[in-house]
Amino acid sequence: MKHQKGFFLLAGLIILSAYHTTSAQLKPDRAVRIDAVINKHIAARHIPGATALILRHGKVIYQQSFGYADMETRRAMRADDIFRIASQSKALTSLAVMMLWEEGKFLLDDPLSRYIPAFKAPKVLVSHNPADDSYTTRPASREITIRDLLRHTSGIAYAAVFSDPVMQRIYANAGIPSGIGTSTSTIREKMELLATLPLQHDPGAAFTYGLNTDLLGYLVEIWSGQPLDVFMRQRVFEPLEMKDTWFHLPAGKKDRLVSLYETTANGGLEKVNHQLYEGVDPLFPTLKGSYLSGGAGLSSTTADMANFYTMYLQKGQFKGKQLVAPSTVELILRNQLREGVHPSPLPQQPDDFAFTLGGFALTTAGNAYLQPRSIGSFGWGGAYNTHGWADPQKGLIVLLFTQEYLSPYFSIGEEFEAAVYQALP
Repeated sequence: MKHQKGFFLLAGLIILSAYHTTSAQLKPDRAVRIDAVINKHIAARHIPGATALILRHGKVIYQQSFGYADMETRRAMRADDIFRIASQSKALTSLAVMMLWEEGKFLLDDPLSRYIPAFKAPKVLVSHNPADDSYTTRPASREITIRDLLRHTSGIAYAAVFSDPVMQRIYANAGIPSGIGTSTSTIREKMELLATLPLQHDPGAAFTYGLNTDLLGYLVEIWSGQPLDVFMRQRVFEPLEMKDTWFHLPAGKKDRLVSLYETTANGGLEKVNHQLYEGVDPLFPTLKGSYLSGGAGLSSTTADMANFYTMYLQKGQFKGKQLVAPSTVELILRNQLREGVHPSPLPQQPDDFAFTLGGFALTTAGNAYLQPRSIGSFGWGGAYNTHGWADPQKGLIVLLFTQEYLSPYFSIGEEFEAAVYQALP
């Protein structure tokens, strides 16, 4: 790519001049290793840039922007740049769901069909004929519940993402979207269509990462009587002062959207200029669309997401506003996967993987050996290489955002995590 050489020659200068703040709550001689993780990946042409933010006990102890938000125009990354957060949207939509649970709109173990009758008699896939894409089914052992959707145990798969290849084929033939970006149609139309398709397994039998949170977004519309974006803005974004979190960016914010890149065959970086997944336009979310994906459709900033995590660490409160009760926060952050419910098809997850009602992976006594996070830590990432978590025991909120499509370097999140914890006093 013709701009790469100049980009990497200038990268060091941009990193040095980027907005950078640290405090005594990180050991100075070790905090430099946090920078080194990001600089290493920029120098190796894995990412064009990144923004990182760490809070401890409500105070910013580290904030830095690295590299470029757009390589072609040489626009330096800024702390307030906007990123496509993909599956980090799930936690925000799950909060909206639990707000409505507090209001008595549903019970967690209600059957989904009580609110969307098309899901009354779910079927499970038995066999598939690749010659003509016909398939056979059997009745599911039970109905899908709202809890199944929140914890991803419904048997609903993911179009184009993490799904069993047969389920991907069935979804593609039916026109079910991944939700990762602007799509035509509406969540109502696509979720009603989803009800006609088979499940990958019986509800409750396994954790299968799927379109569950898009379906929850449709339920938010049913329960609240409002479009999902309106409910989220009024009840979640505005109270949390998340002024840069949107399904589709207003005109005045489009210039702060970070460009999306991908790794090329020769190890370089190239701006994405083709359709993504099942046909998403690479210009999303600057294009207005009618499909509001609660599972993957939002864009945001590290500062906005820090406010979101802050609310959880403050037992549902933010700047005097009580979004949900402390007891609801406790329920949201409990592990919802019973023994024997193993993660599938997320790769490289341990048998003791834990997942909450809030859209977070959870650190428990059973899996704490895997990472430096304290027991009780919770967080999740997004498909375009965004990462975030909160550690209540240490009072930490940690966010690292970069922006690549199908990046082979998603492990940058784990490297960053190791660097953060080794720098704590």
